[in-house]
Amino acid sequence: MKNIALNDTHVALKAKMVPFAGFHMPVQYEGVTAEHLTVRNSVGVFDVSHMGEFIVSGKNALALIQKITSNDASKLEIGDAQYSCFPNENNGIIDDLICYRIKENKYLLVVNASNIEKDWNWISKYNNAFGAELKDVSDEYSLLAIQGPKAIEAMQSLSSLDLNTIPYYTFKIGDFAGFENVLISSTGYTGSGGFEIYCKNSEAQHIWNKVFEAGDSYGIKPIGLAARDTLRLEMGYCLYGNEINDTTSPIEAGLSWITKFNTDFVNHEALALQKNQKPEKKLIGFELNERGIPRQGYDIVNEDGDIIGNVTSGTMSPSLQKGIGMGYVPNKFSKPGTLIYIQVRKKAIPAVVVKMPFYKK
Repeated sequence: MKNIALNDTHVALKAKMVPFAGFHMPVQYEGVTAEHLTVRNSVGVFDVSHMGEFIVSGKNALALIQKITSNDASKLEIGDAQYSCFPNENNGIIDDLICYRIKENKYLLVVNASNIEKDWNWISKYNNAFGAELKDVSDEYSLLAIQGPKAIEAMQSLSSLDLNTIPYYTFKIGDFAGFENVLISSTGYTGSGGFEIYCKNSEAQHIWNKVFEAGDSYGIKPIGLAARDTLRLEMGYCLYGNEINDTTSPIEAGLSWITKFNTDFVNHEALALQKNQKPEKKLIGFELNERGIPRQGYDIVNEDGDIIGNVTSGTMSPSLQKGIGMGYVPNKFSKPGTLIYIQVRKKAIPAVVVKMPFYKK
């Protein structure tokens, strides 16, 4: 098990630490609901330094990225970020990622912690034909996600950059909390605004301290991974290992918008065919019509009690105060307004298919 740079800080804050993707990680501090609502209403800080970071550079960097990712990275200007995925050769997904264009021929790929080794091997395999320069810098950097409607106002005093001028899915590199060359991005995973700070491990403690000093009058609090999960679920964002994995396609997962068929990416022909013919199953969002909490793995059934799918993520929504979830069902059950049932223990609880996101500002 690895420790992130601020492990001792989280322990001192009495965070509940759990093993996650090979790291000791803070899952919660004061409680999931309280932390969730802090991010929705003010500002909270996630330490997500377990994420992986790869640098791809050189004259063939873009060509390699176009081959291994589903989105069209040629559209990126310097300072842009892009959500994408690595399709595998069997209609599944190796991982989802964010691609940042740092310089003319330099890109940063941010991947999930649980897939760092798998992703690295996949990229390296395809790079044999391109010869781009690859560097795994995952162990050198920390990542703080400062999220919430008050995040920009609370943090503005820490940078000479105008944090209001970093639109969604863009970034700037500049000064923050006394350090230069900090990457400040706005990609989010909560639906409540804010930004992310990529810094060297040696800078993380100082930046953490300054962030909490600056945010003190705004009610800033540390937030764990459990609330990060409920926040992203309210937005209908996919989580690798739940909604997407090696056997789910981006088309089935509703990720056609990051699947651009003008590029020759891995398995693009098969995925184009699937899109044209429509996949047999589809990822949906649903809300329970009665009290109950849907959990990952619960069966989704029809009115006759036949199993038609399973829940990939579910929770009692802190913002909506109702059970919500996501899961895969056959196409004919995927239309918003369709009545389905979630098998919670021995009871089939009625639910309705809804258009995501669940949470709307």
